[in-house]
Amino acid sequence: MKSFHPFFFTLILLPTILVAKSRNFVFFLVDDMGWADIGANGSKFHETPNIDKLAESGMRFTQGYAACPVCSPTRASIMTGRHPVRVDITDWIPGQGNRSSNPLLHPQDRNNLAHEEVTIAEALKKHGYQTFFAGKWHLGNEGHWPNDQGFDINIGGHHRGSPPGGYYAPWSNPALK
Repeated sequence: MKSFHPFFFTLILLPTILVAKSRNFVFFLVDDMGWADIGANGSKFHETPNIDKLAESGMRFTQGYAACPVCSPTRASIMTGRHPVRVDITDWIPGQGNRSSNPLLHPQDRNNLAHEEVTIAEALKKHGYQTFFAGKWHLGNEGHWPNDQGFDINIGGHHRGSPPGGYYAPWSNPALK
């Protein structure tokens, strides 16, 4: 089993190390949202009062960068603390495949986050945390969903990430009751 990258221990578990009491935290990953799209970062266009309250009362990390401009590799990187190339996911799942109309060759990536990878949920569990995942997962078919990767609770995380034709109704989500 591969070890969890220490960068995430510094980033996320630092409050636990500094104080005797464990701290709870919430991590938001939002596709297609820029750093300036919340009021706490100066947005006058988007109204985000609840996120702004969390930002005001909690610890903020403002110097982070996405590991990739595409959703699945970024999620895999955040879940493991490793670069997308290291987890063999460099394009959205299932990726673009090679076509004669595309002059660029695409690598043959994994279609899931490997079980051998140590996720942030698994690392946090070793420190007594309970974990909850809600929303877009897009890191593999059933058997590779959040509850298969160390999360105690999964609400909505499943294989799909970008529905064909845009929006899809929540009742077609297999990870929602």
